[in-house]
Amino acid sequence: MPSVAILGVSGYSGQEALDRVLSHPELEPVALGSDTLAGNPAHALDPRLARVELPAFVRNDEALAAGADLVLCCLDHERAAALEAPDGAVVVDLSGAHRLTDAAEYLEWYGFEHPRPDELGGWSYAIPELAPPQTELVANPGCYATAVLLALAPLDGAIEPTSVVVDAKSGVSGAGRALKESSHAGAVLENFMPYRVGAHQHEPEIARFLGFDVCFVPHLLPVRRGLVATCYAIPTADDLRERLEAAYATSPVVTVLPVGAVPELSRVQGTDAAELALFTDRATGRAIVICALDNLGKGAAGQAVQNANLVLGLDETAGLRLAGVLV
Repeated sequence: MPSVAILGVSGYSGQEALDRVLSHPELEPVALGSDTLAGNPAHALDPRLARVELPAFVRNDEALAAGADLVLCCLDHERAAALEAPDGAVVVDLSGAHRLTDAAEYLEWYGFEHPRPDELGGWSYAIPELAPPQTELVANPGCYATAVLLALAPLDGAIEPTSVVVDAKSGVSGAGRALKESSHAGAVLENFMPYRVGAHQHEPEIARFLGFDVCFVPHLLPVRRGLVATCYAIPTADDLRERLEAAYATSPVVTVLPVGAVPELSRVQGTDAAELALFTDRATGRAIVICALDNLGKGAAGQAVQNANLVLGLDETAGLRLAGVLV
């Protein structure tokens, strides 16, 4: 049974990663890293963990050195960038520290100089449905990027690149657990706002994967979790639905909804699934591709475990949450 170390367990994505490892039939958690909780029992994070046999928290560097077969890195971008991957371990990095191949872009998009630029080429940027992991070092895509790429990548060659506009909206947990003025309840509740307009760090990874830039505007929703990306493009072919359906025909995670059905946050919140739908604007003929997913699920921890499963040769969906509850 592969052993697992999770770095940054006390953050949102770290907690979600731990939850999936606990429900995984073939992974054994052996090290829980948290600099703030080091020395405390697991239930210091959540009292429900008192029912589970887990090791106590250790510092993140101790967790990294624990000799685990799999490391799930849920640290912030700059700290993850300095990570020295243990020999022989599978490492899935949920931060943006290894998503770009050009080290110079990190100063522009993430605000720091990458400390290990020569190692970026050894990481594979992996969306299982579009580009499965090719190495033991896996760069997990960003939540917005995952939604946009699931919507647009299968349409390569069938849409006009310069016409693509993405209007995306995410719950406040996408900003992470660290307290920020913009994520206070007083700033978020009864409010709705765009942010990082024309300067969001997920833009370069979207452009790198698609091969062209898109006009991308993210917005903050007054909800805890969930993400919807609405993508507009001028079609250059008439088989867009066929392309989407073919791309995800065998996917246990991504569903292309029936004609006329609309993706909804309520169906994907708390899951690792994604919903896609295609529409045509009657007035302009533009294609409208919509993707809904949970920013902490398919947009983070769920996809990380899905990628880890593929590298380790396990069932792709082991540990994942693939269905919500009909109400």
